[in-house]
Amino acid sequence: MLLHEPTIRLGVFLAVFAAMALWEVGAPRRAASVGRAVRWPNNLGLTALNTLVLRLVLPAGAVGLALQAQHRGWGLLNNLALPGWAAVAASVILLDLAIYLQHVMFHAVPLLWRLHRVHHADLDFDVTTGSRFHTLEIVLSMGVKLAVVAALGPPVAAVLIFEVLLNATSMFNHANVALPAGIDRLLRWLLVTPDMHRVHHSIVVRETNSNFGFNLPWWDRLFGTYRAQPAAGHQGMTIGIEQFRDPVELRLDRMLLQPIRGESGRYAIGREAV
Repeated sequence: MLLHEPTIRLGVFLAVFAAMALWEVGAPRRAASVGRAVRWPNNLGLTALNTLVLRLVLPAGAVGLALQAQHRGWGLLNNLALPGWAAVAASVILLDLAIYLQHVMFHAVPLLWRLHRVHHADLDFDVTTGSRFHTLEIVLSMGVKLAVVAALGPPVAAVLIFEVLLNATSMFNHANVALPAGIDRLLRWLLVTPDMHRVHHSIVVRETNSNFGFNLPWWDRLFGTYRAQPAAGHQGMTIGIEQFRDPVELRLDRMLLQPIRGESGRYAIGREAV
């Protein structure tokens, strides 16, 4: 399984990316404010850089660590006699909870927000935004994920399923696609939808600090961070943050240097008045 993991993940990435990109062309939710010719090469360039860095720094990744944990008996689930299906289901749910909590942490700590704001500083919201993260955030996120895998001891299959799901749902819930209101209302009980997550990319601080889920929508409702709609509506809302609104900031070199430029701002949770 470890041998085929890169192929599986790349195949799913390309398939979902192509589907979302075509959907955005056929049924866009909002008109773009900046052309794809400016944003896409830089966003996808950052994605490619992050993939390369992770493969160099942590080549085995979470799936490789899960395999080691299984062989050595590390982690909670490797020491419980659960049926295979229950261990897989519990692992996917608990890993998703960990990602939700990590996301909140990157909004709560000003130093971490400096990294995470690269994701929020995109001036439009589409499928490429789903993988636009600063390289240091990607490495730190993998470190958190590895710690959770070591402590939890999830089945190898569960980690691969989770990694594929997280990647696919991130592209889906960042896609600039229109869903009928009734379908969106029902679907967001099971999955984070584009309309649900778009609220999180609002320039309004209280909206930015809501709807942290990437995959499962339950955590926002459970922990009180759910916001159904943006105050200005999906057509009227402004995407991004107050800083870095010049289109030149969409360049790859500017994104990489963004964490050390300017103030941390007032988006970090608890810093609204700063």
